[in-house]
Amino acid sequence: MKKHIKLLSVLAMSVLLTNCAGNYKIKSESSNVVDKVPSWYMADINESKACDRKIFGKDKDKVCIYGVATAVSPDLNLAIEKAKMLAKAELADIIKGEMNKESKQFITELGKTETKTIVSEVESVLVNVIKDTVVRGYEIFEQDVTLTKNGYYRAWIGLRLPMGEYNKMYNFTIAEAVDAYNLKTKANIAYEKLVGNDNDNSNIQ
Repeated sequence: MKKHIKLLSVLAMSVLLTNCAGNYKIKSESSNVVDKVPSWYMADINESKACDRKIFGKDKDKVCIYGVATAVSPDLNLAIEKAKMLAKAELADIIKGEMNKESKQFITELGKTETKTIVSEVESVLVNVIKDTVVRGYEIFEQDVTLTKNGYYRAWIGLRLPMGEYNKMYNFTIAEAVDAYNLKTKANIAYEKLVGNDNDNSNIQ
């Protein structure tokens, strides 16, 4: 009897924990103007917590860079994907962003010979350029979703990019993946040629 009671208690606790862990309630925004945002979104990031850095031991010198973004869409998944892309762009900008400035100046004279007026116009354009920047190994350290007044989903994404050996892709590069794939392909081709030879010329006994 005690065994049955214990079993029922365990099952009830399991169901309760499943219900608590399995549901996420999306908060609704109260107005058309966003007046509340997650604290981590406004650069109020606890670096030790966000970077999962320990006070003592090996991880105490762990370094991360951060990118945050928000995006709105009537589709929840699209809102999250848009926010993630913007946050990745912020990471890429930190890693390899370049600023270019272009200035144009136009000067002309108007009026008669005795009463000429000089008109000048200056235009200055700043261009932020990000080219072919690697942001592999990024991780989500914060994520939230709210519902706008119009019924759209607003996704909030916080990404971190661990640097150096703490990056999970540190020992795995695209070049290594390509080399491994090419090696397997070449081995398959060589094997097919060997098997496909005539019996008289085959090296397989």
